[in-house]
Amino acid sequence: MLKLWFAPNTCARVTMTALEDIGLEYETGLIAFMAGEHRKPEFLAVNPSGKVPALETPQGVLVQNGAILSWLAETYPDAGLLPATDDPFEKAQQQAEIFRCSSDLHPLVTRFVMPQMISSDPEDAPRIRAKAEEMLRFQLAPLADRLDAADWLLGDSWSVLDAYVAWIWFRITGSGFDDRAFPSLLRHHQSAMNRASAKAALARESAAEAALEKRGLLFRPPFAKGAER
Repeated sequence: MLKLWFAPNTCARVTMTALEDIGLEYETGLIAFMAGEHRKPEFLAVNPSGKVPALETPQGVLVQNGAILSWLAETYPDAGLLPATDDPFEKAQQQAEIFRCSSDLHPLVTRFVMPQMISSDPEDAPRIRAKAEEMLRFQLAPLADRLDAADWLLGDSWSVLDAYVAWIWFRITGSGFDDRAFPSLLRHHQSAMNRASAKAALARESAAEAALEKRGLLFRPPFAKGAER
């Protein structure tokens, strides 16, 4: 049995969507950031970085979306999480696309949504946020161009890359990024979130949100405008 450590609305949604798409039974471990559970010894024994997602497997723990998604795609090839290929260069290209999300875009998401995490001076937040928005537009533009010509980012079929970009779009538009800026990305997000695996992941998140809210521990980013997922 696999166990996914997660928190609602985080990038752990990407791994959760992949698990739902595969159709695996898996357990979940909910982390309450507001209670500091990500810094407690119990979770640090799972992931010393104190971050989600973390996936417990029979072989050990995997962390970082890029590594988890690549392992899931290799381990469960029939699920089609990534296009099938035996060519090492094509596999590297697929990994590069995932790392584009985790290394190029994801840090910008953090700076846009929670600029206070980058600087302890509140006066820095608007500047950090504005620069992040500028760079997000730059990084998203080629993805939007690709989606002008295709339904999904890697061609005719959905892949985990689409789940990752959909999460990025949700996160930034829910915090004030203009969802009219890239019509093809808006359409893509709607299509991605209409898939059964995405709906299943959101249902798990909703249950987790309710549990955290009951404890008074549901985290809401300061700039969130309450946009629908």
